[in-house]
Amino acid sequence: MSAIQVTGLTKKFGTLTAVNRVSFTVPEGEIFGYLGPNGAGKTTTIRILTGITLPTEGTATILGHDIVRETLTARSHMGIVPETSNIYDDLTAWQNLMFTAELYHVGKTERETRARELLETFQLMDRKDDRVHGFSKGMKRRLTLAMGLVNDPQLLFLDEPTSGLDVQSNLIIRDVIRDLNDRGVTVFLTTHNIEEANALCHRVAIINRGTIAAIDTPERLKQAIESVQSVELVFDHASPDVVEMLHRIPGVSEVRKEGDRVRLFTPDPGGVLEAAMASLKETGVRPLAVNTQGPSLEDVFVRLTGLDRGHNQKGK
Repeated sequence: MSAIQVTGLTKKFGTLTAVNRVSFTVPEGEIFGYLGPNGAGKTTTIRILTGITLPTEGTATILGHDIVRETLTARSHMGIVPETSNIYDDLTAWQNLMFTAELYHVGKTERETRARELLETFQLMDRKDDRVHGFSKGMKRRLTLAMGLVNDPQLLFLDEPTSGLDVQSNLIIRDVIRDLNDRGVTVFLTTHNIEEANALCHRVAIINRGTIAAIDTPERLKQAIESVQSVELVFDHASPDVVEMLHRIPGVSEVRKEGDRVRLFTPDPGGVLEAAMASLKETGVRPLAVNTQGPSLEDVFVRLTGLDRGHNQKGK
């Protein structure tokens, strides 16, 4: 049985189509990434899948239960961590966990055991009796995730779980996601953090303007745009004249300057590397390091969504 089965899902708000005939399947035990720029339809999709918003068209099932017709049963199997905090600031961390557990009808002994385990996991036990209004953003986010896990769900929905967090909270949350998945929990993760998706997800769906652009493993998505390979040159200082000279090398489709690094995008990295070194030798400029790189998941994301990073394109 699939953890999530989505068929022809559509959501319209007046004349705006936020999600347009989206279909995908998430097997049990998978970390499934749902990537897209702001306004792409990520949060609308997750609101439908968690029974908060009704779809205009299409169907979605959670562990075999229709999210519209069997909402309560479907929701009993899931944990939900929304992008915006659902914490009560005037309650303590412990009280927030107890309240959430009661909503899920978790028994007293079980909820107290689960709450202690989760507070330890998220390094919040020493603050369990403190009111949440004094917590940092990272601590609040960790508590929100603990609340989403208090009912020991089979399926966890995470909407932008690490957005804007400190490094410590980010690492804790990623480790918890991996550990949960190792124990068989299916994770549906919406994010615009390419690095996060690449590090965590078994498969990734890229959504743009309400439509799925691609679904596959991160590695296969990278291979699908093999032409986005590059030669990376590291300089002590790359002058505008050097960058312009690199622009003129045959076979280079784009030159991107990133600090002391210059990336030359090309379908022929070997040929471009040879030509670049010959041209640099003539100018007397020596790079500190040279690397060839395949496409990154960020390159795939940019290519499929058509986003303009503001970098120079050759000939423009």
